[in-house]
Amino acid sequence: MFVRTENFKEFFKFYPIVSWLVIINFGLWLLIDVLQLGAAEEFFRWGLGINVLVSQGEYWRLITPVFLHAGFSHALFNSFSLVLFGPALEQMLGKGKFIALYLFAGFAGNLGTFVVQPDAYNPHLGASGAIFGLFGVYIFMVLFRKNLIDQANSQIIFVIFILGLIMTFLQPNINVLGHVFGFIGGFALGPIILKNVQSFSLSRIREKHSTSSSIGFNPNRYRNKNPSAGNIGRYLFWGAIIFFVAVYVFSNFL
Repeated sequence: MFVRTENFKEFFKFYPIVSWLVIINFGLWLLIDVLQLGAAEEFFRWGLGINVLVSQGEYWRLITPVFLHAGFSHALFNSFSLVLFGPALEQMLGKGKFIALYLFAGFAGNLGTFVVQPDAYNPHLGASGAIFGLFGVYIFMVLFRKNLIDQANSQIIFVIFILGLIMTFLQPNINVLGHVFGFIGGFALGPIILKNVQSFSLSRIREKHSTSSSIGFNPNRYRNKNPSAGNIGRYLFWGAIIFFVAVYVFSNFL
């Protein structure tokens, strides 16, 4: 459920919403921090979560911070979390419900921050509130929908959630309210969006896509496929993740 065994092509095909969210995270980081394009920097200033400006009517700032990040390491960490914990929910809920969950949890995190600190001028940004919303749905499964998640994955999600919660309160420059209210938003949405869903099954996804792609005559359908071809994309994908982590470690600790 949380161990990614798909190759790059499969991942993009099976989980397009998660894939595009990761592309948006790194794409905006590239345009804003690396290329420093004027329009991108203006979008960054326009989209930051600043509560005092929200109170003045700039309500879009309750949702735009979800797509902005404070540098490479911030975008990397949130994207990595999304890659690990987003695919199962996207497959279980479907594209529409998953998008609604992600945006609602991010909105809930920013709204909670605004309600508690309406006059705050310090900016906040990042997808952490939305990701904690995903955890909210998983914790709801662990507590009330045990048929959707097995014991091993329940233990994994519970331990990671506790660690994430501890880090929320220990690390500096963290929007604690955004994390807490994002989690509450996801948890509250759990009983609604989990109606009539099935548990995660990678084999079911592969069967679905293989069935849809096999419609019509394919002259090569009975030829043996190269078993190593699928592994290449997988190695490239995880190699890229390791590379990003290495860059972060070297840039911050060496």
